[in-house]
Amino acid sequence: MQHLKHFQGLAQVFFIRSPSSRLSKSVIPSLSVWDGHLSCRWRSTGGHGRQKYFNDRLPKFRFALAGLLAGTGAVLAYKLQQDKVQWAATSAQLRVTQTSDLPIYTLEEVTKHCSLDSGVWVTYKGAVYDITEFVAVHPGGDKILLAAGGALEPYWALYAVHQQDHVLEILSEYKIGVLDAESYKKQESANPLDPYSAEPTRHPALQINSLKPFNAEPPASILSDNYITPSVIFFKRNHLPVPRVDSEAYRLDIEGLPGGVVSLSLSELKSRFPKHTITATLQCAGNRRSEMNEVKQVKGLNWGIAAISNATWSGARLRDVLLFYGFGPEVAAKAKHVQFEGLDRDVTGTAYGASIPLNNAVSEEGDVLLAYEMNGEDLPPDHGYPVRVVVPGVVGARNVKWLGKIVVSDEESKSHWQQNDYKGFSPGTDWDTVDFKSAPAIQELPIQSAITHPAEGTSVDRSDREVTVKGYAWSGGGREVVRVDISVDGGKTWHVAKLRTSDQEQHPAPPPPPGRAWAWKLWEIDVPIPHRAQELEIVCKAVDSSYNMQPDTVAPIWNLRGVLSNAWHRVKV
Repeated sequence: MQHLKHFQGLAQVFFIRSPSSRLSKSVIPSLSVWDGHLSCRWRSTGGHGRQKYFNDRLPKFRFALAGLLAGTGAVLAYKLQQDKVQWAATSAQLRVTQTSDLPIYTLEEVTKHCSLDSGVWVTYKGAVYDITEFVAVHPGGDKILLAAGGALEPYWALYAVHQQDHVLEILSEYKIGVLDAESYKKQESANPLDPYSAEPTRHPALQINSLKPFNAEPPASILSDNYITPSVIFFKRNHLPVPRVDSEAYRLDIEGLPGGVVSLSLSELKSRFPKHTITATLQCAGNRRSEMNEVKQVKGLNWGIAAISNATWSGARLRDVLLFYGFGPEVAAKAKHVQFEGLDRDVTGTAYGASIPLNNAVSEEGDVLLAYEMNGEDLPPDHGYPVRVVVPGVVGARNVKWLGKIVVSDEESKSHWQQNDYKGFSPGTDWDTVDFKSAPAIQELPIQSAITHPAEGTSVDRSDREVTVKGYAWSGGGREVVRVDISVDGGKTWHVAKLRTSDQEQHPAPPPPPGRAWAWKLWEIDVPIPHRAQELEIVCKAVDSSYNMQPDTVAPIWNLRGVLSNAWHRVKV
């Protein structure tokens, strides 16, 4: 069945319509070798409509594909091959033969079209595309020009979450021909190694939303089993390949202070500054995005309710480090932001980056950490080893992992993820009208809660007379969750759940100082089953110390990126 799924995906790529503006009849795009893992990223805007994110991971097998197109349909035949080199030559020859109605180009001809003046041509799986018209609307800006005159594969390999059938259909609109067999063979042999080949081992319980880069969440059923989430099932959110960092050679650079650039080793960070420990919840901006997809498709990973986890973090306070190296009133008078840059980089060498307001970074109550421990152990590779930023109460995207540079600046980070992502918009804003510069970057997150037990569609025994409901609640900005309301009849009647702040009910954690409630609260309640009820619509909603409450439905908060999804959570059993 898994192989059949992949074959269906191939068929969608191989048999696609060419727009009438370029070709007047249907064509069969080129055959190709898909051996191992292939992934890509493409982003559409405007009239291209919605985009889904997913990662297509193909099994490692070798096959030959031949297609014969007749008036009544197409027949595909597959044959295993032993010799990959022979297969590459064979497939290239088949590709040329079966697309004889399209122009055939050499690599030399393609490389001449490497600018807007000469036209921007690229290749993908042996086909040639003229994407000159698309450059202006590419959401990633002019980075697309890095592939001009060459192959898309090395660049798409870093952004696997963008591979989607309709993305390939968008690309097909710009198809103008195919590479000759010799050029295709030459290009295949020059393909770089998979940048994700050295990823760390992950726990098999994780539910994967994307393999390259790796993004996964724990099953909702076990999320609230522990107040402190075990590191192995703490949700994983990576934007790029996990970098391999030598802790002995590691350096953290700090810029924007009076003494010039500071370069800290890991041992210096640990020895020069007091170790501070906090318990803090991190949540992805896209947590519960799947519920927005049910209203209308959005762009982003289809996160369920578990892109949120809670851990203890230990490290040096960012405030202590900045003050030690000269931060004072003179710097504060000019600077407004603290930028963070990770050691994870894309194929262009651009690092993941983000920033937070300066006041947050240096506040005595902010508890911003340069963390080197998670749950009492060294940070795992997926969570930023050897050092990451932990900004409690703030969206996960600003908690930069594999920290390589800190910049005290009068400007926000210019990173794509600060300027052109992780922002909220009106439900009426679409990809034709969105202006990312018009909205502030998400920092503190709104009040949130969700039901982890029972699961959607499960059954409860009426003879039990009660149904046990469990879940989590959290609010950003250090605002403490003060109440969670539960209904089993869709919101007609309500019950107040019992809140839990530790794994030991007999020894609850002391209440946090005002404005420093960084950790979630788990909750539980036994609710009587209404007489003669055939179905229960269980609903939860939380209230924080500022009396912020969750909206009752998703539609009014829907946005094109599917972020900030915090409506009442509903489960039917």
